[in-house]
Amino acid sequence: MAADYPTILATSGGYKTGIRTPLEFNSLVHHAVDLSGVTGRAPRVTHVGTASGDQRWFNNDVSEAARVAGFDLSHLNLFPMPNMADMEAHLLSQDVVWVNGGSVANLLALWRVHGLGPIFRRAWEAGIVLAGVSAGSICWFQGGTTDSFGPELRAVTNGLGLLPYGNGVHYDSEVARRPLVHKLVAAGTLGVTHCTDDGVGLVYRGTELADVVTELPGKSAYIVTSKAGEGPDAVATERRLDARLLR
Repeated sequence: MAADYPTILATSGGYKTGIRTPLEFNSLVHHAVDLSGVTGRAPRVTHVGTASGDQRWFNNDVSEAARVAGFDLSHLNLFPMPNMADMEAHLLSQDVVWVNGGSVANLLALWRVHGLGPIFRRAWEAGIVLAGVSAGSICWFQGGTTDSFGPELRAVTNGLGLLPYGNGVHYDSEVARRPLVHKLVAAGTLGVTHCTDDGVGLVYRGTELADVVTELPGKSAYIVTSKAGEGPDAVATERRLDARLLR
């Protein structure tokens, strides 16, 4: 089963505290599965934890969340070596790839070492839904803001570029994110940038933004663009997008 179009769900959410397990999947992860169109069997979902070092304790929490959700879940680990001989064949057999958060700079470096960028592009073109949270959102874009290099946020501009925009995550919960996005867009370091409050996801059909969804009431997304001006006169403007509440 594959989505009708190349599909990406880029989010600042997806998890909630479990009732009997430490973690459960929230509405955004379930929406990624819905976008894949899978029916009649357990959805095949691969979790990619590169950005946080393939921590086995978190893999276990994700596995428990998948058991509760009824997903057929696997993990693509790169530490200490890839845990499967043919990563491309595995990814092309999935319905959804969910990329966890952490260090997007480290994630991109490791993916390039292992040749995963072209593989993810082929999976995307084949209709495998690519999705993720935080670093797992920024990675699909040209770049965004990150604390990969230290506690002071910086730009990352070497994303996979499947989507021709910048990406801003945790837009409402981390106070330094919004002003840095505006600064980077005004300076031309990032182009048009799509941003999400916590709990919000952006759905792309091909490279076009098709839907804005949220698992938390009252949250929004934003598009930040540059306005005329150069040097110190350069500014960025922000347009708020209403988000559809997932049930």
